[in-house]
Amino acid sequence: MDSISNLISPISGAIGGLLGGGKKGTGIEICPDRINLAQVQRVGQRYKLNVLSSVTVPEGIIEEGSIIDPPAAAELIQAVIQDSRLKVKQVATAIPGGESVIRIIPVPAELNDAELQEYMNQEAGLYLPFPREEADVDYQKLGYFTDEDGIEKVQVLLVATRREVTDTYLATFEQAGIEIKTLEIGSFALLRTIRDQLRAFSPEQAAVLIDIEFDSTEIAIIVNGVPQFSRTVNIGTYQIQEALQRAMNMAPSRDTDLLLEMSVPLTPIDSVDSTGISETNPGTNALVKMVGELSDELRRSIDFYLNQSEDLEIAQLLLAGPGAAIGDLDEFFNQRLNVPVTLVDPFDALSLEGSSNISTIQRPGLGVILGLGMRETLDERAQAS
Repeated sequence: MDSISNLISPISGAIGGLLGGGKKGTGIEICPDRINLAQVQRVGQRYKLNVLSSVTVPEGIIEEGSIIDPPAAAELIQAVIQDSRLKVKQVATAIPGGESVIRIIPVPAELNDAELQEYMNQEAGLYLPFPREEADVDYQKLGYFTDEDGIEKVQVLLVATRREVTDTYLATFEQAGIEIKTLEIGSFALLRTIRDQLRAFSPEQAAVLIDIEFDSTEIAIIVNGVPQFSRTVNIGTYQIQEALQRAMNMAPSRDTDLLLEMSVPLTPIDSVDSTGISETNPGTNALVKMVGELSDELRRSIDFYLNQSEDLEIAQLLLAGPGAAIGDLDEFFNQRLNVPVTLVDPFDALSLEGSSNISTIQRPGLGVILGLGMRETLDERAQAS
């Protein structure tokens, strides 16, 4: 295992139970358009949101999940902490799924911990799109099974990132005077907030998590609470709004408020010419075209996974992220993919106290930061057990 292994924490505590206590956890989420901070406190078997703060990120500092300008990003981290009025020394943060590799690997069940560590270090390179020596790797045992030859094995979840990515995150927070206690993958933080919803599915049922972020969409197929397949699509709220503004001859803007105030039409649009633009409402046509492309990518991802998985059904689509606030997008995906769609509200999922002033438009986009805030409270539970 690498020195980073204590920081990349994929699913520990993500779907476990809760104990009493009052532990507080602080998370900071790095996004291309904003930096979010949340402090979450566990009180008995409930959670309370103590602080939620956010600062806007100018263009050119964070792109596609990569920190392009670490000194500027460090200043923004300091700014969001100052705005929160918290005294923060350690935080949990996350790397976007597009910067990570997630694989489930069958491993001989008889290996002890030391043998498993050596095995994973040797085998990890076979599953990575970049050289093993350039990777930070972590893993976690899942469940035991018997393969088609009658041999008992254990499924192991492998998580890896490029070392240059993790080093940049560590260095940026260090410049901000903050220690990263936990560095994980964003989708795992989001899963932590909807664990009760995931328990409703049987082992033969899969849920598809669709996290529409600023400049990309993370697609994860979840079985038994664990991502079995993940993919990043380069369509986010920015690309959708850019197409909308271009069609309406509007100046481009990184502020996606215009998009989030719109709804996707659920009936066919008439008067569409050969370019796909409606003479009467080119903006609406552009919106439908972009979310239609995203639904096509969803279908490809689902079909690819189902072709490799026998006796598995897609039970539900879980729509999350800032883009989930686009009006009627859940019904649009339902019509296109013929699968039930649920809009993820992490505040309702957690019965989170102290969140009454958070608007319905904001809520779907705050799942990752809430999951990061929960992280430290669950670390305490794991230590206690």
